[in-house]
Amino acid sequence: MDLSSPRNPIAVPPDAGAVAEQLAAVVVEAGGVARDMFARGITSWSKHNDSPVTDADIAVDTLLKQKLGALAPDYGWLSEETADMPARLERRRVWIVDPIDGTRAFMAGGPDWAVAAALVEDGRPIAGALFAPVTQELFLAAVGCGATRNGAPIRASNAHAVAGARADGPAHWLSRVDRAGMLARVPRIRSLALRIARVATGELDAAFAAPNGNDWDLAAADLLVHEAGGRLTDLDGLQLIYNAPVPRHGALVSAGAGLHPSVMDAARRDEE
Repeated sequence: MDLSSPRNPIAVPPDAGAVAEQLAAVVVEAGGVARDMFARGITSWSKHNDSPVTDADIAVDTLLKQKLGALAPDYGWLSEETADMPARLERRRVWIVDPIDGTRAFMAGGPDWAVAAALVEDGRPIAGALFAPVTQELFLAAVGCGATRNGAPIRASNAHAVAGARADGPAHWLSRVDRAGMLARVPRIRSLALRIARVATGELDAAFAAPNGNDWDLAAADLLVHEAGGRLTDLDGLQLIYNAPVPRHGALVSAGAGLHPSVMDAARRDEE
């Protein structure tokens, strides 16, 4: 990654590209662990909120914490599978990870799950990696340096019209937003991080997230889509802030820059 690129005038942390490459190695290793465990047979149970978790989620979480903690022991830590500790709120930099985003897809043997990891600085991601082991796709981004899939640059769609726009999200949410039936709905991508990554590649024109998405679902994909020229915001058009006391978000819209205002307005009107 060329950290001197003039494409984006924001100040680039001098280590952002290096951190992204380190994240890439870690998520690929973690994805291999998850696939191997699935092949041998996994054990699953339900968490307190009735969402599923497997022994692979826990093993991957342990590996990520060991590897990333060794890189920067003083950074904060936030993961879906680790008990939250308030000490992270005192850190400018925080690792935010989802060991397996799309656990239901993973358990079913589907392709739409991923390992996600990001480094957040002062509330925004500066480096992120997303690895989909089944399809062998590695998405990588560093702030101000663009985004790639398997080393090739990716760009969000330049679509402007809602009619015919390829969109994905929870069925009930799409139905509420698209009452005129103009969107071209695609098969559901169960990993929220991968859904947003498909906006970054231009395979989707728009993606929606129902309320209650968590930091770990979003941080890496957020950086990917923004570095690919797309948007991910709440219904007021505001970027997400990470590492808050409650790391959870409301309804969200992601799309290419040209389409985002229209689909955001449609989603906002439905909320009124």
